[in-house]
Amino acid sequence: MNWSDIDTNAKKWTREAGERIRSSFSQELMIHTKTSPDDLVTNIDRDTEQFLIEKIRETYPDHQILGEEGLGDKLDKLDGTVWIIDPIDGTMNFVHQQRNFAISVAVYEDGIGKIGLIYDVVHDELYHAKPGEGAFLNDIRLPQLEEVEVEKAVIALNATWVTENKRIDPTILAPLIKRVRGTRSYGSAALEMAYVATGRIDAYITLRLSPWDFAAGLIMVQELGGKVTTLLGEPLNLLEQNSVFVSKPGLHEEISKDYLSKLK
Repeated sequence: MNWSDIDTNAKKWTREAGERIRSSFSQELMIHTKTSPDDLVTNIDRDTEQFLIEKIRETYPDHQILGEEGLGDKLDKLDGTVWIIDPIDGTMNFVHQQRNFAISVAVYEDGIGKIGLIYDVVHDELYHAKPGEGAFLNDIRLPQLEEVEVEKAVIALNATWVTENKRIDPTILAPLIKRVRGTRSYGSAALEMAYVATGRIDAYITLRLSPWDFAAGLIMVQELGGKVTTLLGEPLNLLEQNSVFVSKPGLHEEISKDYLSKLK
């Protein structure tokens, strides 16, 4: 398996897909958000996923594809080489803001991450990683993540999880919110994981993500020494939805012990 060629192609196709999305801003997006934003999202998401799938199928016909829009394969195991794709992560941001969304592409072999790409389309920032070879923002190598105290941490968390909801007692995380230096919510799981990788934030907590939301970020954060688990500290399952806790080392253990342990 020539992973260097796969990596080169994955980056090329991801950037091309981003250019296609950017070109939609002045045509379809401005026209269709006035009447049917849902149709626009469906069209651009599906068009982007279909573009990537066609490139992969033409070049690697024996590879399998797991995509958000369901245009790839139906998988119940991760044998062989599997591409996991989210054509637009942060759909609401895409429609309302035309920014703060990303393309997420990961390649796994027999369930082991080999390539992780997160592309911030608007800012032209390509976060990429290969295990054992480091993680990068465009051409800049990212440093290993360092430990940070809870009181000095900025964490990403949707306000849903500290208000009344069906998934978690809001009183579990509310004390954490009061203790940390600050909170953020960007509306794109892929970008929030990339931001942990770059140190822009220190942790990210969410109650429900699909594999295409976190597959690339998982590779990236782990390559830099960060930790990615479910809220109960278990490994993520790449074939189903998971709760997700991403953070710098040390911080993961402290938050798990002081707060998330109450979920058990």
